[in-house]
Amino acid sequence: MTTYPSLTAYGWNDQWNEALQQESTLIPARVSAQYSHQYRIITSEGERTASVSGKLEYEAQRRSDFPAVGDWVLAEPLQGENSAVIRKVLPRFSAMSRKEAGNVVDEQIIAANVNWLFITSALNQDFNLRKIERFLIAVWESGASPVVLLTKADLCEDPERFRDEVEAIAPGVPVHIVSAQENLGKEALAPYLMSGQTIAVTGSSGVGKSTLINWLAGQDLNRVQGIREQDARGRHTTTHRELFLIPSGAVLIDTPGMRELQLWDASEGWEVTFSDIVELKSHCRFQDCRHLGEKGCAVQEALANGTLDAHRYANYIKTEKELAHLELKALRSDRRNQKNAGKFSGAKSKKSATRSGPIPIPQYNEFDE
Repeated sequence: MTTYPSLTAYGWNDQWNEALQQESTLIPARVSAQYSHQYRIITSEGERTASVSGKLEYEAQRRSDFPAVGDWVLAEPLQGENSAVIRKVLPRFSAMSRKEAGNVVDEQIIAANVNWLFITSALNQDFNLRKIERFLIAVWESGASPVVLLTKADLCEDPERFRDEVEAIAPGVPVHIVSAQENLGKEALAPYLMSGQTIAVTGSSGVGKSTLINWLAGQDLNRVQGIREQDARGRHTTTHRELFLIPSGAVLIDTPGMRELQLWDASEGWEVTFSDIVELKSHCRFQDCRHLGEKGCAVQEALANGTLDAHRYANYIKTEKELAHLELKALRSDRRNQKNAGKFSGAKSKKSATRSGPIPIPQYNEFDE
């Protein structure tokens, strides 16, 4: 079996070797950065620029079929050039995604093949439990494991109180208080930052993601900008997704800040995030309970006695309606695509959508609308 020792540092292992399926003319590579029309990939012989093949572009059924940062791909090096053509994307074991910007009903991959996802939230005026719940939904859906980092602890008089609040809405999820300015909390993150592990860092703009990554790496990997003191709103520093190998041996993926995370096909992540409410509903007297005041409603009883936070329950209902609306829009989009292609045969899942022609290479607006 062929091995690629220089790729081992980026997470290559025997499992990925098996995925090669005797592709003798192609080489494995990991996507380290994504730009408007091009990618940067890591191969056993170093970095190369790359573009997708015409066949891959034509056969793509959806935008998520294109490579994303963190993906392992099979590429064909171009003779005499420091570039390559990406022929195939290997199956992902995890992928954090969101809905494509605007009115487009499609999936945008934020980071692929991630072991841990650091959800960052600053301990300033922008701290918001509902935002953290939203990111938890997406992370649980992705197949990666969530970790919440409460950043800028040096700006907060009582960071432990905020940690308690996060732990209450995220049972079982590790929550760490950190401060790059005061070099606080790095030792607690060491178990995640081990060789062979891939960690993506995500969160709202202004939470200090670039500063955090520079701190974890022990070097200046990203340009850092400040925030407006009057409202704690950040200016975007990261302008594209990028993958870094840091001294501990881990791989970090930085992502641009998002003002709002638009969920995509996250019903399982939604149920895991709100597992306490799902459990409560199972104790209602009637199976068809609408939780609007019926006798024996466990949800209303929990709201009345304070064991269930009203704001958390409201967010549960809000995201439930949002995901149902997205599902309906996706089914309608599928029907239109199938009719346009002359292949309409009934509604299908948005994960198996058909199309009427080649999908263009994704032109991502990295910042939330």
